[in-house]
This record gives sequence, structure tokens and C-alpha cells, in this order.
Amino acid sequence: MKLATYKDGSRDGQLVVVSRDLSTAHYATGIATRLQQVLDDWNFLAPQLQDLYSTLNSGKARHAFPFDPKLCMAPLPRAYQWADGSAYINHVELVRAARSSEVPASFYTDPLMYQGGSDDFIGPCDDVVVPSEDYGIDFEAEIAVITGDVPMCATPEQALDGVRLLMLVNDVSLRNLIPNELAKGFGFFQSKPASAFSPVAVTPDELGDAWQGGRVHLTLQSTWNGRKVGLCDAGPDMTFHFGQLIAHIGKTRNVRAGSIVGSGTVSNRGVEVNGKKEWPKGYSCIAEKRCIETILDGKPSTEFMKFGDTIRIEMKGADGQSIFGAIDQTIAPLPTA
Repeated sequence: MKLATYKDGSRDGQLVVVSRDLSTAHYATGIATRLQQVLDDWNFLAPQLQDLYSTLNSGKARHAFPFDPKLCMAPLPRAYQWADGSAYINHVELVRAARSSEVPASFYTDPLMYQGGSDDFIGPCDDVVVPSEDYGIDFEAEIAVITGDVPMCATPEQALDGVRLLMLVNDVSLRNLIPNELAKGFGFFQSKPASAFSPVAVTPDELGDAWQGGRVHLTLQSTWNGRKVGLCDAGPDMTFHFGQLIAHIGKTRNVRAGSIVGSGTVSNRGVEVNGKKEWPKGYSCIAEKRCIETILDGKPSTEFMKFGDTIRIEMKGADGQSIFGAIDQTIAPLPTA
């Protein structure tokens, strides 16, 4: 099934069920008003939402209305936890190669992860508001899962059973703030503003055979200022699957329902073409493009985003239909009083 949260003036919005083709929706009020309620009581409430979803898809829902992504908040507007990994080691390898340093051996066996701000997510069509262009504004196209309860020390296979929903993410990064923050040895903070999520979150069964081994085997599209810059395959180059990422969190703590776990920037390896390295599938963040330019040309040439720039992130199924709806945002300055 597919779920979204409509804006209603409150912090947590109103839960709606969305049809498979994203054309219609229905308020879930008679079952639950917020997504967190459903995650807390999944076994009881999810089947009821599934029945409503089936009725909606059959065209028999009496109070259905046209679905509008512009009215959406993030599916889970604020979460108990937002933990973002870096599951695509190719992305880390490119960053390290651009500054002529090696990837530590542990990175291939132990996932990188940080805790981001989970109190203020933004909707899929909301502006990305940044105080200054000088911060080095970058998009990051990712996939994320929302979990149910996963106990401490769960195996990756057990953790994978805790996946309830999947979404797309624009994990906005302010690249020029990152070096000084990392130099402090405590990780990202100001360099990671509010993240945006796709209009709908979907249950794994909606992906069919594309959901295999804790990975999504589909193409993640990134379109910057109307130009497709990334057609990255989210499956084969994902070093750590979502079960491993969740188990990593749960090594010393319980993972509670409503935790969001991100994949990190979706990234594909380069290929040799006539003796030259190329990256035909493009990129899911500007920083990676700049790393590629540094490797090939000795310096980056692509600038970061400016006010007025747009970014669209979307994933389509084998039938060509959008699965999650699109993240479609504009970079905007902080309004002045």
C-alpha cells in the first residue's frame, strides 16, 4: 500500500491512503490520523489500511479525491530517529580518491552512519530554504526505510523483517560547512539541514521483484534544473543492505517504530571506455560529480546549487509509472523580515 501525510496546519498532518497509480487518495481518519499511530500498532492497523487501499484501487472508495503531492508533508513529518548511512562505498571511494587518500579497510565491513535532525522534515514540494549560497548547497538522492520495533542485537536478516515502508530522500548537504564540522571530530550538524522525503511511503510488496535482499533494484533519477544528471541503479552497488544498516544501529540499543534509516547517496561505479574511466549513469549529488572532475581533470568545475535552482528526484517501476511520486523542490533564500 501507499501512504502519505497531508498538510492540515498541525505538526503531524493527516494520514491519507494513496492509490497505486498516485491519482486518488482517501483520508484514513476512521482508522488512524497519523502515520506514527500505525507504526506503533502495525499488526492491527495496517490490515485495515490495506483494505482501504484495495477499495481505493478498485475505484469503489466513496470519499476519494484527487491526490496532490503539493499538499504533502513528509510521510512521517517528524520521527523518533533519522539515521543516515553511507551504504554505497563507491561514493566514499570517489571522495577519497579525489583527495588522494585510501578508504580504511573497516569501511567495507562496518557501515558509516550519522544521526540527522528528525524534528523538522520538509515536504516533497517545499522549498529548500538556506541562509546563504556560500554554504555550498547540494542535493543528495537516496532511499530510506521506516522501521517497526527491532530489538537490540538483531541479525541483519531479523532487522530486515522490521522494514515497514520505503521512501525517497533529498538529504540536503551544505558542503562548505562540512570540513570544519568534521574537523571537530563529532560529525555533521549545521551542514545537514532539514531533509525532504517523497510524497508517499510504500510497503515493500509494492516494489515486487525489485525489492530483493534488502535492496531496491530500480533506477533513481535526479533532474537538476530540468536536466537529468543521474540515472543511478540503486541495487547492485549498495555495499550494505537495509537489514545490515538497521542491525548496525541496533548493536547497542533497541530500534523503535518510527525510526527512519537512509541509504546514503546512491552511487554507481565507473566503467572503462576506450581506456578511459567514465560514469555513464551520472550522479546523485553534486559533490560526487566534483570528485569525478577532480579525478579526471585535476580540479572540480561544477558549481553547487544557487537560489532558484530546482531538483527533482523520482523512481519509476518497470511499467514506467512513478512509485513514490517525485521530490520536486526549489532552492530559496531565508525570507527577510
